[in-house]
Amino acid sequence: MSQWTEVKITIDAQNVDKAGDIASMVVPYGIYIEDYTNLEQEAWDIAHIDLIDEELLQKDRTKAIVHVYIAPEESPAEAVAFLSERYKAEGIENHIDLIACRNEDWENNWKQYFHAMPVGERLLIRPLWEESPEETDRKVLNIEPGLAFGTGSHDTTRLCLETLEKYVGEGKTVLDIGCGSGILSIASLLLGAESAIGVDIDSLAVKTAKENGEANGFGEPEYKILQGNLVDKVSGTYDVVVANIVADVIIMFCESVAQFMAEDSVFITSGIIDTREQDVLAAFEKYGFTVIERNESSGWLCFVVKK
Repeated sequence: MSQWTEVKITIDAQNVDKAGDIASMVVPYGIYIEDYTNLEQEAWDIAHIDLIDEELLQKDRTKAIVHVYIAPEESPAEAVAFLSERYKAEGIENHIDLIACRNEDWENNWKQYFHAMPVGERLLIRPLWEESPEETDRKVLNIEPGLAFGTGSHDTTRLCLETLEKYVGEGKTVLDIGCGSGILSIASLLLGAESAIGVDIDSLAVKTAKENGEANGFGEPEYKILQGNLVDKVSGTYDVVVANIVADVIIMFCESVAQFMAEDSVFITSGIIDTREQDVLAAFEKYGFTVIERNESSGWLCFVVKK
């Protein structure tokens, strides 16, 4: 019987809150954080004792450890790629260890649980290791996540796909920030977009996104993947800008995204945990955006805004 995988993330203690917020995006059932910065005070506040085990007193107070537990049917590789990419984007130095409960091929074992699945009204996500469906009215999106985030199964990705269906059509141009596996860019083209440009800071994500484009019959110039930090390599304006990232990056991106939005375009944002909603809404207001749609799934939010 397959067992769980522990992802152990060591970061500087000063970054523990932000690192914990990002880690909580990976799993819906909570995380465990080791932070000994205020050990003595917390021991007194909680247990009213000042005698602390010597082993605890010897813990490194400058570091904190975030523990994430990955269920057998999920992909540890995808979780690690997602965390690495988001921490790099946030400038959080980290070291990630994997602790498998059994000696097995955890990178591939999860594939037995990932099957073709309908998303929204018009798409069918099909992993490359499954045979193509014989008959379907849906647009089939062939995907090999590799070590990049994005199978379509996570709430944030699914919310984006369902929202893209409403706003992407014939002749539209799409900019996908933090494209991961390329799933949102490819979906946009399948939904009729004229072109889609994806950007990711992670070289493995860029490689995977390009390969997934080829698997769906897309390449330059209609499908282009760039390696860069947010929009530092991007020019032009687009009918749809989509960013499935984390709240802090979305808040920062609000300052500059308007210059990449064509007239009457929309900015679709996901990856926002509900506890950060007010922070994101404040950024929308500050930079002149109006929310025209809000969607929620399992504590995750997706907004559509206009300038």
